[in-house]
Amino acid sequence: MVVPPPKVAQVEAPEKPPLRLPPMLISWLQAAPLTVILGAFLALPILMIAVVSFWDYDFAQMYPDFVTFNYTETLGSWVTWKTYLNTLKYTFLVWSLTLFIGFWVAYFLAFHIRTSAMQTVLFLVCTVPFLTSNIIRMISWIPVLGRNGLVNSSLIEMGLIARPIEWLLYSDFAVVLAMVHLYTLFMVTPIFNTMMRIDRALVEAARDAGASGWQILTNVIIPLSKPGMAIGSIFVVTLVMADFSTVQVMSGGQSASVALMMKNQMSLLQYPAAAANAVVLLVLVLLMVAGILRIVDIRKEL
Repeated sequence: MVVPPPKVAQVEAPEKPPLRLPPMLISWLQAAPLTVILGAFLALPILMIAVVSFWDYDFAQMYPDFVTFNYTETLGSWVTWKTYLNTLKYTFLVWSLTLFIGFWVAYFLAFHIRTSAMQTVLFLVCTVPFLTSNIIRMISWIPVLGRNGLVNSSLIEMGLIARPIEWLLYSDFAVVLAMVHLYTLFMVTPIFNTMMRIDRALVEAARDAGASGWQILTNVIIPLSKPGMAIGSIFVVTLVMADFSTVQVMSGGQSASVALMMKNQMSLLQYPAAAANAVVLLVLVLLMVAGILRIVDIRKEL
């Protein structure tokens, strides 16, 4: 009888623990794609503009150098300061009007339209004009405000005026009107989004406590709508400060803005001077945005 050999107990090798990356490295890897995109398409172009702003130039080409007369000419010219003040005037007027109009449009959509389907339909109606180009929507005001346009013709036929009103077109009024038309939706959308997130129980509680409609508006709705108002203000301010086509067309070349001045400098191949103006304008816009964020802490309010 053959006795089988005793079985040898197999010792299993301990499993290797899975490879774990340090949490800090994982965070850096998650942020890497966005960092690369922002660095390539935002930080690098801004850096190049800042570098070119210190270059020398003549009527034919640019010369890599480190000169400061581009900034001294920009900041030391009375015409440049007047252009910046004119741009700030447009910004303030357009921001005030778009904030007023945008708030009441958003308030009507959020609190006076009961069904969500009708809210969506009316909001889409507001966006219909934005399906066309900004240029088309801007120049559509010319036949309306012109000397023989719709407004002047109607007023003359009704006997309200004896001769056409000249300042309706090719004036600061036309510039502000066109910009308000172009940028109001950028104020309506964030305010409407913020108002839709307001708990309606707060409004009912204020009404049950005896608050009037005006008190509910000033003490409940407006404070809770500040994040949307701040976001809309940032949109409108940055868009108006960078707009040159509206100023050029609607003023008939009789007014100027910083962006239009930069466009004229680039057409004359004065790229370093335009870059210096771009850096100054960027700093000014960032200061304005920082002021808005200082008043309303968007991350805290949302």
